[in-house]
Amino acid sequence: MLWDLYCRVIDNYGDIGVCWRLGADLASRGEEVRLWVDDPSPLSWMAPVVHPGVKVLRWTGDAPPLAPGEVVIEAFGCDPPPAFVERMASAARPPVWVNLEYLSAEAYVERSHGLPSPQSSGPGVGLTKWFYYPGFTPATGGLLREPDLLDRQRRFDAPSWLARHGIRPQPGERLVSLFCYANPAVPALLDMLAQQPTLLLATAGAAATQVARELGPTLARRSLRAVPLPPLTQIDFDHLLWSCELNFVRGEDSFVRAQWAAQPFVWQIYPQHDAAHAAKLEAFLERFVATFDATEAAALRAFWLTWNGLNSSLPPLASIASWRDRCEAWRDSLLAQDDLATQLIRFVAERR
Repeated sequence: MLWDLYCRVIDNYGDIGVCWRLGADLASRGEEVRLWVDDPSPLSWMAPVVHPGVKVLRWTGDAPPLAPGEVVIEAFGCDPPPAFVERMASAARPPVWVNLEYLSAEAYVERSHGLPSPQSSGPGVGLTKWFYYPGFTPATGGLLREPDLLDRQRRFDAPSWLARHGIRPQPGERLVSLFCYANPAVPALLDMLAQQPTLLLATAGAAATQVARELGPTLARRSLRAVPLPPLTQIDFDHLLWSCELNFVRGEDSFVRAQWAAQPFVWQIYPQHDAAHAAKLEAFLERFVATFDATEAAALRAFWLTWNGLNSSLPPLASIASWRDRCEAWRDSLLAQDDLATQLIRFVAERR
């Protein structure tokens, strides 16, 4: 089928990151994708190798007078151009119109996934928009996971990848990646990491900027060394997560990739002015630590809450070894569910 996938780049590239992964995943399964994006420039470093099944189109004002495909996805309620929606409504066989929602572990996701929204007014009058919610349970739309992801991960050679990027860990150093928004807990984290030999790989942007400001020109403190990274492609970001013993991630896309990496991770959720992110964070933690013992669960919860500005003092990190076992078990539980693209193709087929 031909899929029209609409995306707006809001501020931190998470929207286009999710949309590119979805488009490329669909195309790898034989689907044809037109990715409409208002600012395609991040793809120059995020996905520099063009996927033959994905055509990137600049979304400026009204869309060009092209016939809609069999499927139209608006990512995160971005509202396709009215003229395009009018063409959807007037088509002899209207496309399946899907609103791909943000990821959440909250209970409303299971209740809302797959619900129809009949359009009674506006350019899409007569059409039905379907709500599609990614999630962590069989009652949701699943998570993005390419069919070959685990095979690639099993074949991955971390030392070779690190060496190609000029990263040379010293004997006994643990590797930690940092991908975050501006975070007042960074100084405390650096002090904590400096207590044992650590090589911190700071991603381009807010992470590298904060680390450089705190560590100064030497990019070192006691047993801690830091290396600022250039912007990484999505594939190389996966490789970064696979190479490290502990990953700090943010937003949605890297959050999901950290779970597939099955290494200990800490999530910085996108902060919202009305504090709605606190409930969203708690909902995931409730699921994630359900199999932890009480001490482990309390330690991880305290660290995550402080990292997200919901507590005042950063507590010690939980035991990495036992945490890794929990992350592997969590990953395995997610693998028991169909991935997002598989479910989405089935969802569309049923509604056509």
